[in-house]
Amino acid sequence: MSKRDFYEVLGVAKNASEEDLKKAYRRLAMKHHPDRNPGDDKAEHAFKEAKEAYEVLSDVTKRRAYDAHGHAAFEHGMGGGGAGYADMGDIFGDIFGDIFGGGRGQRGPRRGNDLRYVLELDLEEAVFGVDKQVDIPTLIACEPCRGSGSEDGKSDTCKTCQGRGQVRMQRGIFAMEQPCPSCGGRGETIAKPCKSCHGQGRKQSQKTLQVKIPAGVDTDDRIRLQGEGEAAPAGGVAGDLYVEVHVRPHPIFQREGNDLYCEVPIRFSQAALGAELSVPTLQGEALVNVPAETQTGKVFRLRGKGVKSVRSQGTGDLLCRVVVETPVNLTGKQRELLETFEQTFEGDAGAKHSPKSSSFFDGVKSFLDRIIS
Repeated sequence: MSKRDFYEVLGVAKNASEEDLKKAYRRLAMKHHPDRNPGDDKAEHAFKEAKEAYEVLSDVTKRRAYDAHGHAAFEHGMGGGGAGYADMGDIFGDIFGDIFGGGRGQRGPRRGNDLRYVLELDLEEAVFGVDKQVDIPTLIACEPCRGSGSEDGKSDTCKTCQGRGQVRMQRGIFAMEQPCPSCGGRGETIAKPCKSCHGQGRKQSQKTLQVKIPAGVDTDDRIRLQGEGEAAPAGGVAGDLYVEVHVRPHPIFQREGNDLYCEVPIRFSQAALGAELSVPTLQGEALVNVPAETQTGKVFRLRGKGVKSVRSQGTGDLLCRVVVETPVNLTGKQRELLETFEQTFEGDAGAKHSPKSSSFFDGVKSFLDRIIS
């Protein structure tokens, strides 16, 4: 039976990149793998066919020969190729290493774990910046052995992996490399483990750090402290500490981006006659001139009274929303004055002085007339 064109087998163009070849092969290999299709001869043939095509086209020299001579390039000893399983481990070590956890070139002690710490701040602290002391429970390097895990500082070549740090594992037809279970990938073993840390090179402890919080941070911002995470086992590189900011709710202000918002209650007499109000800002008090006949919900913008972003030079604004407050606990005199005031709205005067109210009730009347008729 004549062989199909290798590019056709993988379903790629003749100018396909190395990444395109790898993606196409990964898809076909996973689809037709014998473990997923037990007893299916067609799937096994498709798997072998895809493997052979990828083996040739992923090799620059073989691909050049194939492009020039086709399948004849690998007949009569002219090249490699072949559809056997001789190089299965090497091929899948590159492509499926991330799936099964193996991989190459990983000799040496592994890196320590990163840590996450949630730091709660008041709004003022987040806006202006602050230095905070935090206590982090973590694994630190053992002092007696200086993180080596060895009592005398000596180590021997690991007998399991012969110093490579990796061992070859076979899972069905897959062959892959994994960190050596005896030495943890270091390639070395310790003859005399440290009595303090039992050869681990690290111990559970609590670390106190000073964290500088820059001005302008907001909830979910993260600050990375390199090397302040967990110590690595047996002298490896320590992980990082990520300080995640959470800003507590403020009793007056709400933050949206670089702007601040607040509600300012005013009496209806102030709203009707106009007034000069003193409003709070994070920098102190500021004056707002409320014009006569101001309605509830009116927003006054104080430029530059918001937050200076940690990511840019721009500073946000403070937006004050006035809310007309109904008076409570009225005295007899106040009630009498309001009753006299209310009488002035009788008749046509109401529409003149309360246009929204008049428009609303006119709309209600029109609506009711429509649904009744």
